[in-house]
Amino acid sequence: MRTFIAALLGAIVLFFWQAASHMALPIGEMGFRAPQNEDAVIQAVASGTPQSGIYALPYIDMERYEDEAAQKAWAEKARANRFSFVVVADPPADPASMGPQLGKQFVSNFLGALIVAFLLVATAWGFGARVLGSLGFGIFGWLLNIVPQWNWYRFPADFMLGGLLDQGIGWLLAGIPIAWWLGRR
Repeated sequence: MRTFIAALLGAIVLFFWQAASHMALPIGEMGFRAPQNEDAVIQAVASGTPQSGIYALPYIDMERYEDEAAQKAWAEKARANRFSFVVVADPPADPASMGPQLGKQFVSNFLGALIVAFLLVATAWGFGARVLGSLGFGIFGWLLNIVPQWNWYRFPADFMLGGLLDQGIGWLLAGIPIAWWLGRR
């Protein structure tokens, strides 16, 4: 029960940090840009992406990657055009309603905090080391999730920095109540 409560406290702190970093601070939007002609881009996405999914442009089907002619044509197209990584989803029923996303985010935060608390309770570390351990988990997640997006899909460096700030500060702050609760007698 002690681990569960520590995780709940950490998840609450992390949730409110993420709300602040995305709504009050510019951290959550680092790397995002507005297109010059949004309506034209929206039309192109609607006509060129027949279903929800992730689209990388220029695209080559991995089954055709071994075909030398197909690979050469793709490479020429890739050198001549800007790379795009586009997530396409069906429109939500109510775009202004964030209730379902907030619920999923809190559950995700709680499960992450539960893993962190479960591992930290197994250590003989004191308060400070546990807080730093929580920070380490945040940086670990960033290294394995955000950095590969920069490396493989060319996400901008400021997006990567925003992710580091969001995860690093968030898990440092979440580590405080987790370490405090785990250290109680």
